[in-house]
Amino acid sequence: MRAADLDLSELLTIDPQGGELRFSGARAILLDTVAMGLLRKQLIDSVGAAAARAILTRFGFAHGYRTAEAARAELSLESDEEWRDAGGRIHALQGMIRLAPGADGPLSPGGATVEASYEAEQHLLHLGRADAPVCWTLAGFASGYLSCVEGRDIYVIERRCLGRGDASCLFAGRTAEAWGADLEPHLPFFEEHRLDASLRRAAEALGRAERRLRTRAETLLLTAAAGGAGAGDIVASSPAMQRVLELARRVAQVDATVLVTGESGTGKERVARLVHDASPRARAPLLAINCAAIPEPLLESELFGHARGAFTGATRDRAGIFEAAAGGTLFLDEVGELPAGVQVKLLRALQAREVRRVGENRSRSVDVRVVAATNRELAAEVSAGRFRKDLYYRLKVVELRLPPLRERREDVLPLARALLAQAAARMKRPAPRLSPGAADHLVRYPWPGNVRELENAMERAVALAEGRRIGAEDLPEEVRSALPVPSAPAVEARVRTLGDVEQEYILAVLARNGGNQTRAAAELGIGVSTLYRKLKEYGRGQAG
Repeated sequence: MRAADLDLSELLTIDPQGGELRFSGARAILLDTVAMGLLRKQLIDSVGAAAARAILTRFGFAHGYRTAEAARAELSLESDEEWRDAGGRIHALQGMIRLAPGADGPLSPGGATVEASYEAEQHLLHLGRADAPVCWTLAGFASGYLSCVEGRDIYVIERRCLGRGDASCLFAGRTAEAWGADLEPHLPFFEEHRLDASLRRAAEALGRAERRLRTRAETLLLTAAAGGAGAGDIVASSPAMQRVLELARRVAQVDATVLVTGESGTGKERVARLVHDASPRARAPLLAINCAAIPEPLLESELFGHARGAFTGATRDRAGIFEAAAGGTLFLDEVGELPAGVQVKLLRALQAREVRRVGENRSRSVDVRVVAATNRELAAEVSAGRFRKDLYYRLKVVELRLPPLRERREDVLPLARALLAQAAARMKRPAPRLSPGAADHLVRYPWPGNVRELENAMERAVALAEGRRIGAEDLPEEVRSALPVPSAPAVEARVRTLGDVEQEYILAVLARNGGNQTRAAAELGIGVSTLYRKLKEYGRGQAG
C-alpha cells in the first residue's frame, strides 16, 4: 500500500452500540476545534505562552508518536519513504491541516507547506495575530510521528505561520545534529525535564497568586470591619483623598492618559491600579515598570522591545512592555527620570499609538492605556529643560495629585487599622487593636515617608506585639517621640493662648522623658528651676 491510498473511512471505525471510536485500531475521541482553541487560550492566560507552548508541543509529540505506532500495527506500507509521507496524509485526514498541492514532507530540503492549520486559525480567533509561529501542537505531532518512524529523535520546527500573518505554514524537520545551534531556542519546548520545570514554575506562580488573592480577601473583610472608607485597598476618610478617588473613578471610564503625582510613599501605584480596575480594561493585564530602576541602555528595549541582533546579547526577538500590556494598562512609575532620548520615543508611542522595536524599521500598533507617576514637580523639570514640554502635556491629560499623609490626618488611624489587618493576615496572626496611647502617637507624627512609612510601622508593631493590643512601646522610636502637632482652631472655636500651647508642649516633652525633669529641662533649653516653676503653675509641682 502507498501513503496516497490511505482512506480515513478505512482507518476510522465506530461502534454505534458501545459508542467507541477507533483510529488505526487505537481508541480515539473527537474534539471540537473551538474547544481546543479555548483550551489553548486558557493555558496561555493561566501559565504564560512559554509554558503553554511546552505543554502543547509535548502533547502533540505524544499524539504523533502514538499515531505512528497504531498505524504501523494496522497498516503495511511499501517503504520508509511511504511511511514518512503517510504522516502528512494522516495529519490531513484527522482534520488538523490542509497540505499545499504537491507538498513534500518536513524532512525534504524545502520542508512541508501547509495551506490551512486548525491551530493557527484558533489562535487568530481567540488571541489575534501573533509575532511568532503558533502551531505548537502540529509541530509536536510531526516531530513525534517522524521520531517513531525514523527510530531517532526528529525535531520539526515551524518556520512560517498563518497565525503570524504569513501566506502559509512551513514545517521543517531535522535531527538535533543537523539543526545545530538553530535548534537551541526551540529545544526547551520538546524536552520533558524542561517542561516539568516550566510547569513547576507555573504552579508556584499560581500558588503565589492564589495566596495573594486569599490574603487580599481576608484583608478587605478586616479593613471593612476597621471602618475604612475608600476603593479597593485604598482607605480615604479625608475630603482631599476622597476627591482624588472620585476623580480616579471618573477618568477610569475613558482612555485618557493619567498622571499621578505626589510625594514618595503616598500610594501612587495603588491609585493607578484603581484606575485600571475601574476601567473597561480591567480584564486585561496591568503591567508596571519603574523608569528609574532600569539602566538607560536597557530602558528603550524594556519599553519597546528589540529585534534579534539589535545589540550584543539580543539573541532573539523580544516584545517590550508596551506590547505585553496590549488591551490593558501600562503603569510608568518615576516617569520624571526618563532620559531625553527615551522621552522622544515615548511621546511618539503616546501620539501614534505604535512602537518600533530597537533594531527594526517597522512600527507596530499598540492598544494600551498609560498611567504615569512621579514624585518630581514636572512643571519645574520642564522649565529647567530636563523634561520635554510636549511629553508633559501629553501625560498630563488628567492629573491626580495625592496629598501627603500629614495633610490628611483623618486618614491616619483608618489607614493604620487597615494596614495592621494586612500585616496580621500576612503573618497569620489575629488582627491586633491600637491602644489609645499608640493611636495618639500615630496622629501626632508627621509621617514624612507617608503611607509607606506607616505601613512599615504597622508591620513592625504586629511583629513585636505580645498580645492583641498595640501599645506605644511597639511603635518605632521616632513615632513615640512625636510631639503634639498644633492645629489651627476652627473659626467658631476659642483661640488658644500662647500659654496654653506652651503648657501642652512642655508637658509632652516631660512625658516623653518619663517624667524626668532634668532631662526634660535640658531638651527644652531651660533651667530645672524654671521648669519646676512652670509645672507648679500647671498644678504639676510634684511631677518627677
